[in-house]
Amino acid sequence: MVTSTTTQETASAHQEDRKKDQVSLLQNLTTESQNEASQGFDTKSAVEIARIINHEDAKVAAAVKKAIPEIAEIIDQVARSLRDGGRLIYVGAGSSGRIAALDSSECPPTYSTAPGQVQYIMAGGPKALASAVEVNEDSEELGQRDIARRRPTRKDVVIGLSASGRTPYVVAAVAYARARGAHTAAVTCNHGTPLAAAADIVVVAEVGAEVISGSTRMKAGTAQKMVLNMITTGAMTRLGYVYENLMVNVHMQNSKLVERGIRILMNACNIDRVTAVETIKSAGRSVPVALVMLKAKVDKPEAVRRLAKSDGNVRVAIDDNVLEL
Repeated sequence: MVTSTTTQETASAHQEDRKKDQVSLLQNLTTESQNEASQGFDTKSAVEIARIINHEDAKVAAAVKKAIPEIAEIIDQVARSLRDGGRLIYVGAGSSGRIAALDSSECPPTYSTAPGQVQYIMAGGPKALASAVEVNEDSEELGQRDIARRRPTRKDVVIGLSASGRTPYVVAAVAYARARGAHTAAVTCNHGTPLAAAADIVVVAEVGAEVISGSTRMKAGTAQKMVLNMITTGAMTRLGYVYENLMVNVHMQNSKLVERGIRILMNACNIDRVTAVETIKSAGRSVPVALVMLKAKVDKPEAVRRLAKSDGNVRVAIDDNVLEL
């Protein structure tokens, strides 16, 4: 018979082995290594500090460029999922989670997406956006619990972000979503990680050692923001929420955005300001409706019908063609 003391000792031993494995893995991550370019950093002048950081930041775009095929694959999957009524759900912790929150929160004003279409899950919850609650990122159970509350399905895309690629909270959440049939992706800055193994598609932006060792809010954070910008901008463009390179689905909720909507219509249709303002008013303050009215030379009801038929794709609504993604 196994005593409770023996059981506790075995569990403790397993936990200790796991910690050793994590320490060993952490030491081998490029994002945790020391950067030769910033040796003696604390002895540098302000100008030298800025130059070193800028020099290292210049490497980020090249690292992201290597992952463009995988990013493009995610763009198309997100576009398909959103068009079919699914969601894009980011999962992150620490700086990665804050970057995910930023990207998701900017989709409604930029593209008039519904609040539930692009979501984020942050280890520690919303309070972790302003205050460090990093201890939560070590919990697989919390990661599974938080994604389970969103009830991911085959219609959804769940993207896990972790610079190290080993954050237990994120890995567990992505693995749970994948097991429930959701399409999954990983955005990380290291190769051969647990997060990569848990996801269907993997984006690795290997930016190398940080200027301040392990400070992944720097190059790694910049790389992750670039990748997320590409994913949501690409997906919304594929959905037709962009016409030419204009933000035609802008949500005109304040004076700046109203002015932007007017200028977009003036540029897209080569019309004067008075005509743009009058058309937007007659279109119910909808730039897409106004644009279809002017480009297709139709009235408001017909423009609304075309946009409904095309699932909001402005170019398709103008041409009145069948949408294919």
